Amino acid sequence: MASGNARYVRYVLFAFFTVLIFYFVTNTKYEGVDISKGTFATGSNQQSHDASKDTKPSTQKALTGDAKDFPLAMTPNDAGFNDLVGLAPGPRMNATFVTLARNSDVWEIARSIRQIEDRFNRRYNYDWVFLNDNPFDDTFKKVTTSLVSGKTFYGEIPKEHWSFPEWIDQDKAKKVREDMAERKIIYGDSIPYRHMCRFESGFFFRQPLMMNYEYYWRVEPSVELYCDIHYDPFRLMAEQGKKYSFVLSLYEYPATIPTLWESTKKFMKNHPEHIAADNTMKFLSDDGGDTYNNCHFWSNFEIGSLDWLRSKQYIDYFESLDKDGGFFYERWGDAPVHSIAAGLMLNKSEIHFFNDIAYWHVPFTHCPTGEKTRLDLRCHCDPKENFDWKGYSCTSKFFEANGMSKPEGWENQKD
Repeated sequence: MASGNARYVRYVLFAFFTVLIFYFVTNTKYEGVDISKGTFATGSNQQSHDASKDTKPSTQKALTGDAKDFPLAMTPNDAGFNDLVGLAPGPRMNATFVTLARNSDVWEIARSIRQIEDRFNRRYNYDWVFLNDNPFDDTFKKVTTSLVSGKTFYGEIPKEHWSFPEWIDQDKAKKVREDMAERKIIYGDSIPYRHMCRFESGFFFRQPLMMNYEYYWRVEPSVELYCDIHYDPFRLMAEQGKKYSFVLSLYEYPATIPTLWESTKKFMKNHPEHIAADNTMKFLSDDGGDTYNNCHFWSNFEIGSLDWLRSKQYIDYFESLDKDGGFFYERWGDAPVHSIAAGLMLNKSEIHFFNDIAYWHVPFTHCPTGEKTRLDLRCHCDPKENFDWKGYSCTSKFFEANGMSKPEGWENQKD
């Protein structure tokens, strides 16, 4: 009888502790700060939103404390650099990841999300905006929402942002595509690719969902991050006054942009007030602006200021290019458009090179230069694959244009 009572007591105690543990688990909340609004984001982040139903960021409550209480840990000597478990303390920016994708890209973008979440966002819980020229299906929404630690938002691009503008001569544009196809220019015969380049150049940052944010991080399907990110790049951009950033740069195909620089020079002549005094023209031109050297930042990775892209100077530039028709009469890409705008309209100090964010998008790799950096960041990329200092890269030119010293060991990664 005694042994039976003992078993009964053990069962009761086991049940009690099980209920107690369940209570603590289900009632634990993680909080993050939105410094731009002076608020905390609170509550469950595993929610999905359709653009037609909800365009508001996370539920929030009053802020206590500020960024000074949580300094950025940029090096292993900084307190908190190796605190990579749990939610990161400190403020959050009014920022989001943004991806242009189709429903068929679901598994490729799932791979990218896991890279971003595992290396960075699981500690910060930033939102993610997905844009598509067609409605997203349930599978895309379920898969992506299950992977993102922040909130997910889904928007459909309006037709006027993904179509031929009325001033484009369709016959002329068709002949251009046929000619590029014969010359085997990559995406030369593609209409969707041209719509995408025009959209990324002039419209993604003006979508209703994006109007809620001040900073963006563009993420493409099937990319890789090779190193841990120990700090918040959005905070670095905000606190150091950066408006555009990159990890890879290279030369554009000249056959895709034969008149882009002529259109740009016309704009500069018409709007001298938009050109920054301390610009980075030396990155874009080897002869003081007479010709374009085709260098550009690879825009499939970029972290930038949405306020700058929505500024009068940038909008004036895009609209001037758009009227000239080069997105359809040639094959202007959003990368040279963003790059030329940043190089001319921003001061040198406002453009940032993220050496410590290791990145791959077919076929190029950015692997941080410097063995100590790679070890500190737990990188798994092969430094021999680093594109930065190869002959077709423009990163050396960016360093030279800004009077910057190249990282130790760069000579070992040249061609």
